[in-house]
Amino acid sequence: MFIIAGLGNPGAKYENNRHNIGFMAVDAIHRRHPFGLWSKKFKAEISEGELGGEKVLLIKPQTFMNLSGESVGEAMRFYKLTPAQIIVIHDELDLPAGRARMKTGGGHGGHNGLKSMDAHCGKDYRRLRLGIGHPGDKDRVHGHVLGDFAKVDRDWLDPLLDAIADNADMMMLADESKFMNKLALATGGKAEEEKAKPAKPPKPAGQSHIRQARGGAAPKMPASGPMADMLKRMFGEKKD
Repeated sequence: MFIIAGLGNPGAKYENNRHNIGFMAVDAIHRRHPFGLWSKKFKAEISEGELGGEKVLLIKPQTFMNLSGESVGEAMRFYKLTPAQIIVIHDELDLPAGRARMKTGGGHGGHNGLKSMDAHCGKDYRRLRLGIGHPGDKDRVHGHVLGDFAKVDRDWLDPLLDAIADNADMMMLADESKFMNKLALATGGKAEEEKAKPAKPPKPAGQSHIRQARGGAAPKMPASGPMADMLKRMFGEKKD
């Protein structure tokens, strides 16, 4: 069994905030796959279903971002799961808007939802980090994350959420490279396999006949005729 937890803040006021992209991703998965109706448990909205043959609990903590770990930790202990069976979807300032990365463990990077997750669930859970971009100024971060997505953001946000929903079953795989490729291609990025291809070696530059002669086998000299006579006069006959 897996828990897929989207992080965000409850209520209509925060619904379209950049900070709520985790809620948005979980909602997209819920719409696309046969999950049950949302119900309330573990201080959260939860829904049970199946992805790729695995039982999955979708969870949206209703504790507000700073206390997200209380909700997820309670569900983790109820089902006797380990951190490795938890996938957390959250916003990431340090990634360009529309980019996604998946990792296991690591620091919280100042993200209050992850701080709470670390405190209540340990650090070895998997994180799907969804880039919302950085405003460029530390003083503007709070307004940026709690601001709504702009209309132009839908150009990358909708394809990203659709790709997460369409390929959600791949999130449980030990090797998530296929999943990450799907997300990258959906938002106009390059697949990891394409990035990993070695560059083709440069085509050798053309060489002059003199350089070719120096670097390769000696050219065949005429044995007779006017050219042979001229070369003999210029260089003399080679003696043993």
